[in-house]
Amino acid sequence: MAVDRTPVLKRCRSLQMDPVYLGINKKSRRKLTRSNRKVSEYGLQLREKQKAKFIYGVLEKPFRNYYAKAERQRGLTGPNLMIMLESRLDNVVFRLGFARTRREARQIVDHKQLTVNGKLVNIPSYLVKAGDVIEIRETKKGSQRYKDILESTSRRIVPDWLEADTENLKGTVKELPQRDQIDVPVNETLIVELYSK
Repeated sequence: MAVDRTPVLKRCRSLQMDPVYLGINKKSRRKLTRSNRKVSEYGLQLREKQKAKFIYGVLEKPFRNYYAKAERQRGLTGPNLMIMLESRLDNVVFRLGFARTRREARQIVDHKQLTVNGKLVNIPSYLVKAGDVIEIRETKKGSQRYKDILESTSRRIVPDWLEADTENLKGTVKELPQRDQIDVPVNETLIVELYSK
């Protein structure tokens, strides 16, 4: 399995984004040393695509597949793409506060530690639907790991489209998110422009 092993803070600096969107509270003290060269239109579009891929932990080929699927759906391609990325199981686990970072959420899913509607799911890219119930497995609920996670994510706000029951480590997808409910700093119009060339 291909994994992006780029140092997170370094990547955040190069993409000019805040690591908070990945669930990381650290700030890099280094400054980005770049000449004041003007970024081309293509450069801006590429940066937005890289930002979306980096935030959600998606590699190029799956990202291209998401774009193709978003294009076939009804409505605007850009918002469809963002809704699809936001509906990934690893992202939903992160949003519910059952993981400190999106990478940790992916690991939780990979290690078969949760169920969707009572069935074991270990595919981070699984797309949730309205009404799905995501729950940490009974055997894992009492572990110290989840106590620590809940303690560190207690101040995180759960989005309106999700409902979290932190005592039972359970969450429900009330509805799929709308584009205005997704708070990631990505301009999806530039991604659409990049792919439609």
